[in-house]
Amino acid sequence: MKDSILREVTPLSQRDCFMIFSRIKQHFTFPIHVHAEFELNFIENGAGARRVVGDSIEEIDDLELTLITGSSLEHGWLDHKCQSKEIKEITIQFHGDLLNEQLLQKNQFRSVKEMFEKAIYGVTFSKETIKQIKDRLYSLASEHEGAHSVLNLFGILSDLSLSPMRELSSRSFNEHTQNYDSRRIERAYNHMLENYSKEVRLSDVANLVGMTEVAFSRFIKQRTGRNFIDSLNDIRLGHATRMLVDTTHSVAEISIVCGFNNLSNFNRIFKKKKGCTPREFRENYKESKFFV
Repeated sequence: MKDSILREVTPLSQRDCFMIFSRIKQHFTFPIHVHAEFELNFIENGAGARRVVGDSIEEIDDLELTLITGSSLEHGWLDHKCQSKEIKEITIQFHGDLLNEQLLQKNQFRSVKEMFEKAIYGVTFSKETIKQIKDRLYSLASEHEGAHSVLNLFGILSDLSLSPMRELSSRSFNEHTQNYDSRRIERAYNHMLENYSKEVRLSDVANLVGMTEVAFSRFIKQRTGRNFIDSLNDIRLGHATRMLVDTTHSVAEISIVCGFNNLSNFNRIFKKKKGCTPREFRENYKESKFFV
């Protein structure tokens, strides 16, 4: 199924800092796709549409703003329950090196760098943030020539990086090495990635990185924002959703392969995280793929 994803060739050239597309439409017609460029996508009057980003499938509200920096992260928007005949959409695409690594290492750009790293898995912003930023997006769409337009884009990205955001796709669904700036965390995550299909005990991981269970529990929470069990379950769910998308294995088989001790536990954890059962997720994803 992965082969059916459309790889978009965008019109953004190496001579462009960014491209911006503003349109009013009645339907979402572009299929699930991937592309190398970073993308900031704003939608107004799209309530009821379905957003697909990796293994995240959600119904959007009337205001939507999503940033995607993962070059292999499939994404798209589908009509689903959207009834609006005046959907407004602004899409900004720019090269990943528009802000080069040397610039992103500066203290003033630390929050932007962190946002770009999170957006490898797709991030979405709150309605309050969108209300504060949307007029600037409309202005940028109407005046996108000249150096000042690039500075305006930088200002928008900077403000977004300081705003609350929520990651969308599971980290292990879209295979990408995450840098936690900690050898202990890297070692712990590598151990979980290599052994997620088996029993992974907190005591073993803590011992692996030379810490007590209590100290490691506090450490991983501080560094990643997730506790040990949530981190392990995120890895398992990422592999499970990938198998639901890419294979024909039964839900029960996937549950076992991904390290869940029983099917009911798998279903419960999956529904709590994704808002639907594994079977419903597979059907929803198939429905999305129909448009490719």
